[in-house]
Amino acid sequence: MNNILSNLTPVVKNLLIINVVCFIGSAIFTQAPRFFGVFYPDSPFFHIWQLITYMFMHGGFGHIFFNMFALVMFGPIIEQVLGSKRFINFYLICGLGALVLQYGVQAAEVYNIAGTVRASEFLNFDMLSNRVSSNLDVTQDQFNTLASIYGTPLVGASGAIYGLLLAFGFLFPNMSLYLMFIPIPIKAKFFIPILILIEIYLGFSNSGGSIAHLAHVGGALFAYILLKIWRIKRGSMY
Repeated sequence: MNNILSNLTPVVKNLLIINVVCFIGSAIFTQAPRFFGVFYPDSPFFHIWQLITYMFMHGGFGHIFFNMFALVMFGPIIEQVLGSKRFINFYLICGLGALVLQYGVQAAEVYNIAGTVRASEFLNFDMLSNRVSSNLDVTQDQFNTLASIYGTPLVGASGAIYGLLLAFGFLFPNMSLYLMFIPIPIKAKFFIPILILIEIYLGFSNSGGSIAHLAHVGGALFAYILLKIWRIKRGSMY
């Protein structure tokens, strides 16, 4: 582990530090996710800076541990291939891409319930507690969906991390990955697509609880688009 940390590339090292500092800060200031996690754009809790800051907020130790573990394992080799400037752009754009798909899904859910993608005029908001109430004639499940979309922030670097995973599988398809819970090595070109397909399934089946699975898919999708725009050839690095 000491060898891995000592060989971190500059952007990965700074991203790791920022995420850890923000995690400690949010543990001390418990209202931090409310201001720096990202809300649905029509929510009164939404602020423009959240589009970036949400990537540095996390929902618990397990959340940040697995995201930072993936950043440390896959980030340096991708930064070496892309260069530091392009790498940070790649990371942030993947994080924003995660929001594009997440917002699209949320907008569709709001429209199906309220007949508009901007339902805030039909809702009442408690700005101190983030609680949402409604005068709409909706079922309890529909209200719970609206309350979650308008009153619950999205946090985490997972969208950007899935972008890194996609890039790794794209650049190094034949490199074998050794996973703790699988006793045999699996090539990246098999493991990464399977992982993304699972996220798609969980996203559309709503079986993943509060995890924004389609945001993960959005990060991977934008990673693929970027690699194509930059004309980086598939498997060209290994």
